Amino acid sequence: MPAPGALTLKKEERICSKKLIDELFTGGESHSMTSYPVRVVYMLKEREAVEEPSAMMLVSVPKRCLRHAVKRNRVKRQIREAYRKNKALITQKLDMGTYRLVMALIWLDNKVYSTDKVEQNIMGLLTRLSEKI
Repeated sequence: MPAPGALTLKKEERICSKKLIDELFTGGESHSMTSYPVRVVYMLKEREAVEEPSAMMLVSVPKRCLRHAVKRNRVKRQIREAYRKNKALITQKLDMGTYRLVMALIWLDNKVYSTDKVEQNIMGLLTRLSEKI
């Protein structure tokens, strides 16, 4: 059984800072990988405090991919749920270290997939990501 609070996605684990988002996308230290239809852009940063979460994320579904807000919101919900269920794949490795992972999950396709398919892709990405870090 997972630890209490392990299967949650708190506000502190979401990226809200414009400065951090700019650093993720324009900084030269970020990397990316794809498991179609999801792409992850990530970078490792030093932790300033012990209380900081070991992994922070944001979800992006561009309007050019899915024109209707209902579909965009559904895909964002699917991605967040898949990440919430499987984030232990990366957080277990990062909890002991002095680094934190900052990542953006970006949708690439113009179709909506089943929740199981999205979860499989997110699990594959998180597994590959844990091997890289």
